[in-house]
Amino acid sequence: MFDELPGGRRTAARVAVVLLVASLFAPAGVAAVTPQSGGTPGTVGLEAGTIDEKPDNATIVSIQGFHFQGQGAKKKPARVVSVSPNGTTNWVFEGGPYDATWFYDVDPLPNGNLLVVSTNPDGTLVMELDRDTRRAVWKQRLDMTDTHDVDMLPNGNLLIANMRNWNNETKVSNDRIVVFNRTTDEIVWEWKFREHYPNSTDGGFSEDWTHVNDVDRIGPGRYLVSPRNFDQAIVVDRESGDIVYRLGSDGDHDTMFEQHNPDWLVSEDGNPVVLVADSENDRVVEYEKRDGEWEKVWSVGTGQLSWPRDADRLPNGNTLITDSLNHRAIEVTPQGKIVWEYYATWGAYEAERLGTGDESNGPTMSDLGVTGDYVLTNSAGLIEGTGDTNTFAATVQNSFAGTPLADPAAEFAVRWSHVTPWIQPVWMNSWAFASLVGGVLVTLLWVLAELVLARERILNRLVGVVRGVGG
Repeated sequence: MFDELPGGRRTAARVAVVLLVASLFAPAGVAAVTPQSGGTPGTVGLEAGTIDEKPDNATIVSIQGFHFQGQGAKKKPARVVSVSPNGTTNWVFEGGPYDATWFYDVDPLPNGNLLVVSTNPDGTLVMELDRDTRRAVWKQRLDMTDTHDVDMLPNGNLLIANMRNWNNETKVSNDRIVVFNRTTDEIVWEWKFREHYPNSTDGGFSEDWTHVNDVDRIGPGRYLVSPRNFDQAIVVDRESGDIVYRLGSDGDHDTMFEQHNPDWLVSEDGNPVVLVADSENDRVVEYEKRDGEWEKVWSVGTGQLSWPRDADRLPNGNTLITDSLNHRAIEVTPQGKIVWEYYATWGAYEAERLGTGDESNGPTMSDLGVTGDYVLTNSAGLIEGTGDTNTFAATVQNSFAGTPLADPAAEFAVRWSHVTPWIQPVWMNSWAFASLVGGVLVTLLWVLAELVLARERILNRLVGVVRGVGG
């Protein structure tokens, strides 16, 4: 047979590799020329998805945007947008004139304006943004790196989650929660994590030890705090400095895994409830403390959400979720049906529904009589992985769950989800990009194999060249 000959086998192998590479590159080529529903060719921008129920008011979405070495990506910008009930974009606020590279927390204020947190490599900018004019009523610059959350207290002071507060000389983390008086321009209260946690927590001090990404006032002198890298949410009493409630623990990834933006609720029975975007577990989950123990009552979207970073319980019992790496905000029923959806590229961070107060102001799931784990349904699916299907990373993680490869698969999924948004073209979905990466790797291996097979011929030619030069 022809393919039994040495040359025949090599030819057949080359043909097989060519076909494999072509099949791996094909999805990227299709994505480059195929329009997606409602957007420019191959992209989804700021636009409506499913709109089955129109809310009474606008929704404000902060979009972090992607960046490289402190420079914002022009095709993946940071911005704050206002979305109408029918999913159209009311307005877009760009941070360039204020030197804002990234946007994080956005809170509606009692006067109708917005408290917006933005950062750049030099520090943090907090501003009160007039919703009508899109101009800053006042600005406060803080010498704090990469701050994700600032809240305004009733007396006008600012409550700040100060992460990455690293002392390079002593190699000690001073990550903290502080209260800042804008009138006197000074810190009037602070609470340092290293004074309440073993220094060995999360593997020991590092430049991003706690990654504390959220702090909320939940009552007089009581602050709900989210040290993301410690996998827990805590309530700090300002007067005593004590941690009076704690949900989760360092390394307990079954409870929470590097969460964002926990919200505090109280059930009709008076039980504490925490609703949280359980980011690295790709779900939104609700816990209730009963008889001294935290119990998981409800979750939604496991494996369908991609790094959710905010979840607010609305007065109607639905939950407004910021699905960051699926680049959208969605309102879901307790049973997981999407009734409102807005695509907010790239890397939405937080969503707030105007007229419903700051953060969560709705019933708990136990008060609604709802328990269990629910899947998301009814998405418009303008970006793959955001409907009833999974992203490439989630599929890898789910495929190996319960096997000896579960841990490395989960680690790969996390790294893939966090790294690829920086380099993935805006017109390409995660499956097409994964296929493209596979094609590049196969091509490199093919070239390497050809070089190995031809090594003697290449070496002989080099020797001949050297001899010719020497002669």
